[in-house]
Amino acid sequence: MNYLDRYLSCVPTRKAQLQLLGSVCLLLASKLRETTPLTIEKLCLYTDQAVAAWQLREWEVLVLGKLKWDLAAVIAHDFLALILHRLSLPTDRQALVKKHAQTFLALCATDYTFAMYPPSMIATGSIGAAVQGLGACSMSGDELTELLAGITGTEVDCLRACQEQIEAALRESLREAAQPTPSPAPKAPRGSSSQGPSQTSTPTDVTAIHL
Repeated sequence: MNYLDRYLSCVPTRKAQLQLLGSVCLLLASKLRETTPLTIEKLCLYTDQAVAAWQLREWEVLVLGKLKWDLAAVIAHDFLALILHRLSLPTDRQALVKKHAQTFLALCATDYTFAMYPPSMIATGSIGAAVQGLGACSMSGDELTELLAGITGTEVDCLRACQEQIEAALRESLREAAQPTPSPAPKAPRGSSSQGPSQTSTPTDVTAIHL
């Protein structure tokens, strides 16, 4: 997402090129982060052959040039382990808090509102929201916010505003997920006079996060 956002912020891109651009960003990120990176052939398969291997190779060089080969981007996920270590949460709660914080980070990555915050603040706000939601520590909300602000060297008010936006984004996401999506009734075959019972499509998959 970091590569994608940075490229789109400086290069006008047609809608038809977004899948190719996303595939190239995945390729670059996997080369930097994974011990066994994605292969070009696998990415072509993932796109159902909508992207050719030669396009991936050409655009890989293009994206690298536009990003000035600066791929060592620090992202919010990089801060989670460090902040959780400083919090000294109960051992049986650390994994759950981290999992919920990662969910918040994934949500923030899809909302452009959070582009104004640095990665460290998004990570800190996500951990704060997860800890408070799970009741993983005995501190009050204000005490936890002040502690997290001290750990990362951020302003308390800015961190509180970021955390409130994260919680609001979660509520909005859950509200949208809870709304049933009406499935269109299948059309009767042409020339058929019988009106059979309408068959529903695949049920709506509702994903809810209970904190």
